[in-house]
Amino acid sequence: MTKRDIAAVVDHTLLKPEATEAEIRKLCDEGREYRFASICINPYWVRLAADALSGSSLPVCTVVGFPLGASATCSKVNETRTAIQQGATEIDMVINIGELRGGNREAVRGDIEAVAAAAHESGAIVKVIIETCLLDEEQKKTACILAKAAGADFVKTSTAFSTRGATTEDVALMRQAVGPGMGVKASGGIRTLEDLKKMLAAGATRIGTSSGVKIVEAL
Repeated sequence: MTKRDIAAVVDHTLLKPEATEAEIRKLCDEGREYRFASICINPYWVRLAADALSGSSLPVCTVVGFPLGASATCSKVNETRTAIQQGATEIDMVINIGELRGGNREAVRGDIEAVAAAAHESGAIVKVIIETCLLDEEQKKTACILAKAAGADFVKTSTAFSTRGATTEDVALMRQAVGPGMGVKASGGIRTLEDLKKMLAAGATRIGTSSGVKIVEAL
């Protein structure tokens, strides 16, 4: 793999609550320089990032219902539409984890479906964060199946704000659940080139990490 190959699968991420404007601008500069798949930031910074990246083809990715997933569906839809109006073209939404664990599949599917519809009407893509560390194996499979049925473009392992991030076992399970045609994003705890390669080998097609520059430069 070349540096370009690796950068092309990385969502260059800065979601910490204490991130400053200077740090967001630096993230954008690094995104341009390394040509990452996207930069991924909190919704507050979307307009600034979109302006900073004006004239480039680098997508702005943001998060919705983050990090707990327990927002009302209408709030997630409004967040999605606002983010897209401000320049986001990729939306990483958190499912309603409690409803999934409680067995309310229709609520989970409806939540995803509403966000996916709002995003797709503007041509944005949706990645569905299932927070694998809070689910058992069957719940992980169910979450993936529901996300696919609801029209999402990717399933994603983690917010990186809960008890752990991605594992190769979870990525492999998710890939098996959604089949070959849907994106799988591994996120949380991926800090080295070796970590990234293992996730790709397990079936990931996108990697969320705040260590993108370090990983690329490891080559």
